[in-house]
Amino acid sequence: MTPSHSAVVTAGIDITPNASGLPGIAQLRDIVGAVMTVGLILAVLAVIISAIVWAFGSQTSNPHMSGRGKQGVLIGVVAAAVCGASVTLVNFFWDVGQSV
Repeated sequence: MTPSHSAVVTAGIDITPNASGLPGIAQLRDIVGAVMTVGLILAVLAVIISAIVWAFGSQTSNPHMSGRGKQGVLIGVVAAAVCGASVTLVNFFWDVGQSV
């Protein structure tokens, strides 16, 4: 008698992330954390510079410069949100994938 499909699935494979499986994982976490910090700093810098461009464009009645400044502020805020929430987003989708 051959095993049914459900019997094969219930035999199961259980694989979880292994934090000590490869050398250098701790250093890689440090590098990713540093890159995240640099990304957040650059996002703040982008928001500040874009706000200055927006204000200067508004004061000089330059709609193109004002619009670019607004766009830069929005992009900087979204970039900061993605950098800050990246770990939470990855963990959320990891949990969703594990429940499938």
